[in-house]
Amino acid sequence: MAKGRGRIEPNFDVPEGRVRDRGELDLRLSREDRPGTGERVAKRSGGTARQPAKTGGRPKRSGSARRRRSWLGRIVYGTVVLGLWAVIGLAGLIAYHASQLPPIDQLAVPKRPPNIAILASDGSLLANRGETGGRVVSIKELPPYLPRAFVAIEDRRFYQHFGVDPVGILRAIGQNLTRRGVAQGGSTLTQQLAKNLFLTQERTASRKIQEAILALWLEHKYTKDEILELYLNRVYFGAGAYGVEAAAQRYFGKPAKEVSLAQAAMLGGLVQAPSRLAPNRNLPAAQARAAQVLAAMQDLAFASPQDVKVALAQPAKPANARGGGSANYVADLVMDVLDDYVGKFDTDITVQTTVDTGLQAAAERALTDELNAKGARFNVGQGAMVSMRPDGAIRALIGGRDYAQSQFNRATTAKRQPGSSFKPFVYLTAVEHGATPDTVRDDAPIRIGNWAPENYSHRYEGPVTLRTALAQSLNTVAVRLGQEVGPKAVVQTAQRLGITSPLQANGSIALGTSEVTLLEMVGAYGAFANGGTGVIPYVVTSVKGQDGKVLYKRADSGLGRVISADADGMMNAMMHETFVSGTAKKSDIPGWELAGKSGTTQDYRDAWFIGFSGSLVTGVWLGNDDGELTKKVTGGNLPAEVWKTYMTQALKGQNPVPLPNINRWRRAPETTASVASAAPGSPAGILGQIFGEPEAPAPRPAAPARRAQKDDRNFIEKLFGIGD
Repeated sequence: MAKGRGRIEPNFDVPEGRVRDRGELDLRLSREDRPGTGERVAKRSGGTARQPAKTGGRPKRSGSARRRRSWLGRIVYGTVVLGLWAVIGLAGLIAYHASQLPPIDQLAVPKRPPNIAILASDGSLLANRGETGGRVVSIKELPPYLPRAFVAIEDRRFYQHFGVDPVGILRAIGQNLTRRGVAQGGSTLTQQLAKNLFLTQERTASRKIQEAILALWLEHKYTKDEILELYLNRVYFGAGAYGVEAAAQRYFGKPAKEVSLAQAAMLGGLVQAPSRLAPNRNLPAAQARAAQVLAAMQDLAFASPQDVKVALAQPAKPANARGGGSANYVADLVMDVLDDYVGKFDTDITVQTTVDTGLQAAAERALTDELNAKGARFNVGQGAMVSMRPDGAIRALIGGRDYAQSQFNRATTAKRQPGSSFKPFVYLTAVEHGATPDTVRDDAPIRIGNWAPENYSHRYEGPVTLRTALAQSLNTVAVRLGQEVGPKAVVQTAQRLGITSPLQANGSIALGTSEVTLLEMVGAYGAFANGGTGVIPYVVTSVKGQDGKVLYKRADSGLGRVISADADGMMNAMMHETFVSGTAKKSDIPGWELAGKSGTTQDYRDAWFIGFSGSLVTGVWLGNDDGELTKKVTGGNLPAEVWKTYMTQALKGQNPVPLPNINRWRRAPETTASVASAAPGSPAGILGQIFGEPEAPAPRPAAPARRAQKDDRNFIEKLFGIGD
């Protein structure tokens, strides 16, 4: 027990007033029983309640101060409670929307659809195919100002925030309210990437929440540069271009690594509204937006004032769009045959082709210029051209007048009657049955059943050599030869040289009435140009994967020898005469030994010209898609003009190459005596047919009727150009 303190016993005496009725104890508290109230009660009643001891505590506050503290406390308390509930609600909202996404441990950046880059023979880009329109590029490949342009205009705090930028959101709200300065959105680049990778384009609060969640995941998973690289390869730039490489090629005709500062600024500004700001559709708006990007770059020290000044003085302009050019016909052909070379692939691939960009451009100009100048006058609206090396490598291919207007490839898909351009197969069959260029046949009326073919001039030359008959494209001689060797033999010859379309073995086959494609015909003529080896036209030389691995490499292949050297020499000699005295004499190119054949179908529906040197084979077709008749267009006028324009450019600067195997069969001087001695039915003619000896060439008979025919032909040539 403590010193100075006595024992205190418990006291159970009940004070008066605490006993209720019936003797029950009243345990209810009175005001005097509560702490601190006894003194107040005593004061109000004048009593002498014991005052508490004074201490060094705070001075007594007035009633108004206590009331202020009470209201402030309530506000703080309410704010804290509301904040806690808001946090709980937000967490629940986030948790709900997060539950709608795949589990975090299963999230992965989806693979970008593979791009097919189609290259010319020199490695330059012809076209891109695939859903994206361009290959994946590394951020290290790009000039530093290109990615900075996107950061400056789209997300200037990209390297400071954690995926969601509250400061940027507030700044965007302020700018929207004041409408001042460079317009910026509240979404970060990371959020935009998340939307592009995982979400739809709908504008809802739900999508924005999911976008923020995914942005946080991306920031946790990847570095800033990796996120920026993903963004640059996925963002949409309009016109089917996904990614900065596709956009640079689409709008400026160059790879992204070569764009200038002005072009980079235009690309950076384009993503805000690709359709409205596309430079090929609204150049003033695109340039104005690029100026805003440059100002933002200068403000952030991403570009020097001097560089910005130069870029503003020389704003970017779109290049001539190759997306609508003829190279797309080549790209379409590549896509048609690609499955034959490689199987399924899920990464970018590169396809190397045989096409020469210079020759492709020259062919496109030659065709379109001719149609623009004379198409309306001659009622011809379409054309096609194929040019290839004698081994089958396609150097240029034009499938129509304008790819942007029509993607139908008339060079590879359209089947048309070749007319007289089919006659070399008839003559080759006759040569293989013993005829020679100097063999004489009668150009005279002929009837096969109810069919009586006529010449283009409706005149007849009488006895002529095969050399002259082919050069002048005399129909009756071709039909006679076809009947002599048999239509089936003619069909077999054409198929042996590479014609794959169905051919009707009838009398009219000699005049090219079965439909074929231009590519087939040019490929078949390749055998004449290379000395007798059959070729399969090709455009793809190799295919490589993104890692450089070779997926396909073309091996030398062909149809083997399909024409003997001697027969090839005779055919080249006869087709060479076409440029000397026949339907293509206006298309001769000085210094070059050329051969070829024109073709015109009935009623001038289709016009062809196929010709070659020892190094290049080129075919041209002109006509109308709906089969409407042209106004006297023959193979010897407009198509031959297109052919000459192109071939003059294509052969420029090259050393002339002689036609193969032709030396023995070059034209000898013609005499009237030799014609009489070698005419059909003459002793020399009969012996020549029996023993296969060369027959003497025959000039046209000198007669008044012949002079009249010559005058008629001259009139036709002057009026419509060289006939067929």
